[in-house]
Amino acid sequence: MVKFRFSKNSSNDVPTSTLNNLINIVPSLETIHQNRKRLITKDGNINIEKLRVENRILYFRDIFTSLLDLKWRFILILFSFSFVISWLIFAVIWYIIMYIHNDFSINSSNETSNEHIPCISGVKTFSGALLYSIETQQTIGYGTRAINEQCTGGIILLIIQSIFSLIIQSLWVGLIYTKLSRPKRRRKTFIWSRNAVISLRDGILTFQCRLGDMRSRSTLIEAHIRMYFITKRTTSENEIIPLTLLDMNIGYDEGKDRFFLNWPIIIEHKIDSKSPLYEMNKVNLSEQKFEILLILEGTIEPTGMMTQIRTSYMPNEIIWAGRFSRMIRFEKDHYVVDYSKFNSIQYDHLTKEYSAKEIEQRN
Repeated sequence: MVKFRFSKNSSNDVPTSTLNNLINIVPSLETIHQNRKRLITKDGNINIEKLRVENRILYFRDIFTSLLDLKWRFILILFSFSFVISWLIFAVIWYIIMYIHNDFSINSSNETSNEHIPCISGVKTFSGALLYSIETQQTIGYGTRAINEQCTGGIILLIIQSIFSLIIQSLWVGLIYTKLSRPKRRRKTFIWSRNAVISLRDGILTFQCRLGDMRSRSTLIEAHIRMYFITKRTTSENEIIPLTLLDMNIGYDEGKDRFFLNWPIIIEHKIDSKSPLYEMNKVNLSEQKFEILLILEGTIEPTGMMTQIRTSYMPNEIIWAGRFSRMIRFEKDHYVVDYSKFNSIQYDHLTKEYSAKEIEQRN
């Protein structure tokens, strides 16, 4: 039986020589906030603002998705507002029916008529009509207010309000449930390494980052990942394309883009002649203007919904000649995953400052 235990001891079991070479990378928040050119934020949000959208009426044609995108405070306001307005509207209609039925005129003149039967028993004012509207729509039924069988218009309105109450409650229940179980909430328990590294692995220069899932019981099914290189490109006709997406191969042909995420993994991209990082070395890496986007997709095991987890790395977040510290070890009859070392990076003395192209030329 394999067990995972999350240890909080950061360095008790690590040799002193290893700790001396340990590089704890903690990027300053000021640097991150000052970088306005990031397309994808570290937590996966798309940093794009759309201006001058003329035909905003199209949002109402997809009203369900538009409501799901609203914040919770607006959802609660609309939830309360829709019920209160429906109660008032039906209360006015009930009041009109009773007014036409002369129920209020007999009550106000204090006349007793054995022949006159009120449309709704126990309702004498608009407040009573409002209470009856609430009781009808919410199926409360206190017993003091009830419709009589001689009121044909009231019976028809009762049927309409009962059907309307079922529809509005079903819509709101479905909306709130869908918003609570949206797949994007699942990405909150996935963590990406704060920094990426470029180092040798099996004699090949690679770009690496680390991904971990904080949950141990439920994981993603059919999890696969993609990596893109985002930069500005100028065509031969001097056309400037501000955002160009270039694919970065992470082993799609060999099936290495699919993962089993029960323990932290290191995602690697081999820097070859087809890689956008092929001609970059340690010196000119920080001078480049690009962004590396990672997209993880998979099916949430408990709900069966598809989710997408995103992050990105800028040139100043890539450590040259770095290697992620080991965080998995075996103890007795189970494995231990020490998440305190998740962002720890060691210096790799085997990786020189040369680019992949320069390494090939030297070989």
